[in-house]
Amino acid sequence: MGRARADSSPSPLLPRLQPRRGCPRLARVGYLFLALAIASEVVATTFLKFTSGEGVTFANRWWAYAIVVVGYLLSFVMLSFTLTRGVPLGIAYAVWGGVGIVLVTLISWIVFKEFLTVVQLIGIVLVVGGVLLLELGVKR
Repeated sequence: MGRARADSSPSPLLPRLQPRRGCPRLARVGYLFLALAIASEVVATTFLKFTSGEGVTFANRWWAYAIVVVGYLLSFVMLSFTLTRGVPLGIAYAVWGGVGIVLVTLISWIVFKEFLTVVQLIGIVLVVGGVLLLELGVKR
């Protein structure tokens, strides 16, 4: 039997899945992919509004369904690119979800004239604060 390598792991895939450390430029690219993932998800979620309502069928709103599907697909692809560029999963997912929630809520309020209560506005502030705290806590 051969000697075990010092960097051996139970699976040949694990070394490729490990986050890359010590490369700030790579992490910046990761955050660019994260921004693209957030934008894609926000567009897809916003266009869900156009897929419902009285008299709406797939035939007369196929374009909205297409934007939703492509937007979500692109969002998950960009999120996976984010993770392969060294952004930690917990941080990437929290930022993706938190910023997406805030942006969709604000778009719903501004574009679709949906009502926001004071409690909901406080919730938005808390989500933004939580995302900022998560990001500030990352060891660089």
